[in-house]
Amino acid sequence: MKQYYVLFENHDNGMRLYNSLKSKNIKCTIAPTPRVASKSCGISLLVNKEDIEKIRECVDSENIDIIDIVEIEKNIRPNRDKYC
Repeated sequence: MKQYYVLFENHDNGMRLYNSLKSKNIKCTIAPTPRVASKSCGISLLVNKEDIEKIRECVDSENIDIIDIVEIEKNIRPNRDKYC
């Protein structure tokens, strides 16, 4: 399963895009930036694949700087941090 993240240089651009997408009813979730994707800003936006084109349009129209939108294999380990 794939997940899609919008990556940023800084927190301000992440919050600007988050607020803009929410006002347009485009689903997104603030998430920690996966280290396999970037070592820069600590936040990213987790988005749906079918919304990527609308997100790029929003980025362009509102002049929000992003690094990229990346696809990452979902890596959920349900037993992580369980010791018993």
